[in-house]
Amino acid sequence: MNSITSSNLGNLCLLSDAKSRSISPENMKGEKGRGGMAGLDTGTARNAARELGKGWKVNPYIAIKPHEVFEIANIEGSGAITHIWMTPTGKWRNTIIRFYWDGQAAPSVECPVGDFFCSGWQCYSQISSLAVCVNPGSAFNCYWNMPFNKNCRITLENRDEENVTYYYQIDYILAAAPESADNSAPLNFAYFHAQFRRNNPLPYKSLHTILDGVKGKGQYVGTYMAWGVNNNGWWGEGEIKFYLDGDEYPTICGTGTEDYFCGSYDFEDPYTRDRYISFTTPYTGFHEVKRDELYKSQKRFGMYRWHITDPIRFDRDLKVTIQALGWREGKRYLPLQDDIASVAFWYQTLPAAPFPVLADRDYLEVI
Repeated sequence: MNSITSSNLGNLCLLSDAKSRSISPENMKGEKGRGGMAGLDTGTARNAARELGKGWKVNPYIAIKPHEVFEIANIEGSGAITHIWMTPTGKWRNTIIRFYWDGQAAPSVECPVGDFFCSGWQCYSQISSLAVCVNPGSAFNCYWNMPFNKNCRITLENRDEENVTYYYQIDYILAAAPESADNSAPLNFAYFHAQFRRNNPLPYKSLHTILDGVKGKGQYVGTYMAWGVNNNGWWGEGEIKFYLDGDEYPTICGTGTEDYFCGSYDFEDPYTRDRYISFTTPYTGFHEVKRDELYKSQKRFGMYRWHITDPIRFDRDLKVTIQALGWREGKRYLPLQDDIASVAFWYQTLPAAPFPVLADRDYLEVI
């Protein structure tokens, strides 16, 4: 194993020439043998470590100033991100994470930090999936394999009026790009992408677009949704649709929102039929955000679906939409005007088409 590959239980026994590296505030360039070297004159935790000295957790976090874009990774060469751990302060929608591959000017990932880690409502809910884990108290983890051939840059933009503190660790390998059987030419591999969108509220009789404008060859691998309901009653009758390679009508058309997220019958308790049942599994999950009787009164939900074993392949272009439907009198569908945010996750060839302009802080705000 001399090239970029994904590790799993079946190949952990194989030897490799890949080099393991890690970036954190204690080793911001990921250099070999250069971690934990911050001095007491520069470390963010220098006061706590003042009696212990260099090497004793002197610089474990960063502070990002208001409206500052902070580069947390700049990796030269070929390799792959294998794991990211992060725990933030502040409002999670006010910090935007961006990934840039191989010197591209436009980001391939642009998303509020919370939504990227399936936590769009500024509220902790445990997630135990293969691709994303959210653990107590607000520990964000992702395990998407993210290969690159020349360079990887990751930035955090603080849109808030106050400093935010971030602890983080980016684990990666340095390794040659995959080669063909005769070592004559690199094989094609696709680059990781993620895009955030929000409608608040969704206009009457309109669709929520999860993804559109994709140009290139690749595969769609996941959806996260933060769904806020503005009506009483069931809200998930709408279908998700995948338009592949010039489709006028979708090639893949689901039967309902909870069906796409691998649930059924309104995610309700099958015995009492008076409450939602949250669940988190390797490939799919659903949770209800806790409410009170006064200020946190709106019904809000989070849902994820990973197409790890069933990626949706496209050759030229891709569009993904979802309907928001409830029920009205006369056993008729009710087009809903809900607060719907989504993150689409996919891999594709470069260069990618430019993303839509990300809305400003006020429009993204979660109250």
